[in-house]
Amino acid sequence: MATGCPMMKAKRQTDHPCFGGDHANTGRIHLPVAPGCNIKCGFCERKFDCANESRPGVTSQILSPEQALERVRLVSRHPKVGGKLKVVGIAGPGDPLANPKTFETFELVREAFPQMHLCLSTNGLLLTEHLDRLLSLGVHSVTVTVNALTPETGAKVYEWVRHGDVRLEGEAGAALLLKRQFEGIRYAAAAGMMVKVNSVYIPGVNDHETLDLAVKVRDLGADVMNIIPMIPLGIFKGLEPPSDVVMEMVRNQAELILSQARHCKQCRADAAGLVGQDLDLEELHAQAS
Repeated sequence: MATGCPMMKAKRQTDHPCFGGDHANTGRIHLPVAPGCNIKCGFCERKFDCANESRPGVTSQILSPEQALERVRLVSRHPKVGGKLKVVGIAGPGDPLANPKTFETFELVREAFPQMHLCLSTNGLLLTEHLDRLLSLGVHSVTVTVNALTPETGAKVYEWVRHGDVRLEGEAGAALLLKRQFEGIRYAAAAGMMVKVNSVYIPGVNDHETLDLAVKVRDLGADVMNIIPMIPLGIFKGLEPPSDVVMEMVRNQAELILSQARHCKQCRADAAGLVGQDLDLEELHAQAS
């Protein structure tokens, strides 16, 4: 049973626009250097060259670490956004921790822009085993996407989970993923990282677990939660997405448990600029040529 405001975790202060900072005046850039993924979410469809699609898992181009660094340099020179750019993140289009180029990119950015906050978004399967490396690179915050509380529900959300050479399906795969997600959140929070938990709200599939999940991740040390509406794709393409009224109600209830991020725009893996006001990167590159 969800527990309310008497145990609500105090909100930490940060400039990070995705963690409650001033998203109207703090810029961020996502570097699409991580195409590989180790799980298959039922709602995930990753296509490239979809310039008009604004959703996670979409990018117009996969960058090398060197190209990613040049993109940070380019955006940092932008006359309106450059001075506000404070956060450099890697959010796919696959799982950053399943891609060695994630770490190469962070090393380059840290050396060239030591003042930037580094962050990444992950499914959490490999978070515990890479946590020390992330800390050594100065990664400031991590977002872990958790879409279930129990293996029974997880089996409906995830088609398969691959860890090392082992590929698991159904409840076995979901159980492994959930165990490692919850361990990763706990260890990352204990190490001093800011932790946000994203959770995709899928009506009739995982919505009955959302509030109890908020309690669980709060108790593990998460700072903020971001409940985001399911986009009807993949095996869920026939489902009706939750209405704005439903999302507002769920977020209001969850906010009695854990701080909620309400301005999420479900950004692309190559988003750059202010939240909700992304730069046209093709135009920016053309101007710089």
